[in-house]
Amino acid sequence: MRPDAPPLIALIEDDPVMGGALAQRLTLEGYHVRWSRTGSEALASLADAPPHAVICDIRLPDISGEDLFAAMRPAIPGTPVIFVTGFAGIDQAVRLVRSGAADYLEKPFEVQVLLARLAELARPPAATGALGASAAMQRVETTLRRVAELDSTLLITGESGVGKEVAARFVHAISARRDRPFVAVNCAAIPDTLIESELFGHEKGAFTGADRAHEGYFERVQDGTLFLDEIGDLPPATQTKLLRVVQDRTLTRLGSTRPMAMRARLISATHVDLLAAVAAGRFRNDLYYRLAVIPVAIPPLRDRPDDILPLLRGFVMEFTMAFGRDLRAIKTEAERMAVLHPWPGNVRELRNRAERAVALAAGPMLQAFDLFPESATPGETALPSLAEAVAETERRHIEHALAEAGGRVEEAAKLLGVSRSTLFEKIRRLRG
Repeated sequence: MRPDAPPLIALIEDDPVMGGALAQRLTLEGYHVRWSRTGSEALASLADAPPHAVICDIRLPDISGEDLFAAMRPAIPGTPVIFVTGFAGIDQAVRLVRSGAADYLEKPFEVQVLLARLAELARPPAATGALGASAAMQRVETTLRRVAELDSTLLITGESGVGKEVAARFVHAISARRDRPFVAVNCAAIPDTLIESELFGHEKGAFTGADRAHEGYFERVQDGTLFLDEIGDLPPATQTKLLRVVQDRTLTRLGSTRPMAMRARLISATHVDLLAAVAAGRFRNDLYYRLAVIPVAIPPLRDRPDDILPLLRGFVMEFTMAFGRDLRAIKTEAERMAVLHPWPGNVRELRNRAERAVALAAGPMLQAFDLFPESATPGETALPSLAEAVAETERRHIEHALAEAGGRVEEAAKLLGVSRSTLFEKIRRLRG
């Protein structure tokens, strides 16, 4: 393989919908994808060119994941292998990781999680980054890569739904702590009366109802990454205790006098203006500067329109795989409306709209009213037009003929009973 060639990913997946969606998304991200439908096909292809990474379904029609992993290792020693598994295969996946596999993902998984893992294992040279295609998100990604190996506290700010937890998970995935736990805590979701116990733990008898000792999140995460979301909602007493933990790198359970070392990497996030909260006396000034050693601001989606369509396509692929749908494309009008939409709910809103659209879409093409049902005119229906239905049938028939002919257009034309030039014109029109 040429030194400047894109990283090669060996994708081993027998499901045509999931395999096709993953192959397309990885190609868009700048990888070269070699897709095999069976284990034997994958093993035969290893002699052609060793891949930079392997993504493999744990259950294939001709071989088990463990047998395939054992067969691949001599041919590609040191190549990272990520297994994809359903719930029933988790035990097998854990055994594979213990045997040397790089990781496993449980279906259905978020494509962004896979991309973040690949960003560490086999990063592509494409313009699109793991966090976004826009210049703004590439700057964010550059900063996060620079600080990933540091122990300095990181404060991620931005509106609700912009992807602050995704950024935190990205830092964890490319850091030396990636094999350790990542624990996300929504501080706003824990009652004030329980927050200290949940964060720092308590001893038996520490308060009424404490009938047993309890490990807090700081203990449970060990030397992994602890992500404290909505840090601005911490009550004043908890802010004081957190300051001591961050400052001294030790913590003490409620009801105990025995300090313990705090080994976790701490990443915090908030959608509020913490400096304004400091000025208003709602947040400790000294804690703010301890948490914001490395501040990272994620802009709202409306300020980075270059990210809208890549995110939309990625979410549509994710839910197409999760729901076992056969969606082939997003209509141009749907994409146009997506770019023009203000996205007050940011990436979270985009993901929710994509999930609903894929779940309810009536045809193989995602329509504008699937994404934005509020914009549909009275009487508008999700039923595709006759022309669209005919075009889709023709597309599938041509694809089947090309597959039967091994990709040879002239042979496919004979199977279809049309001339070579006619088939070329149909292919050009359908792809246009």
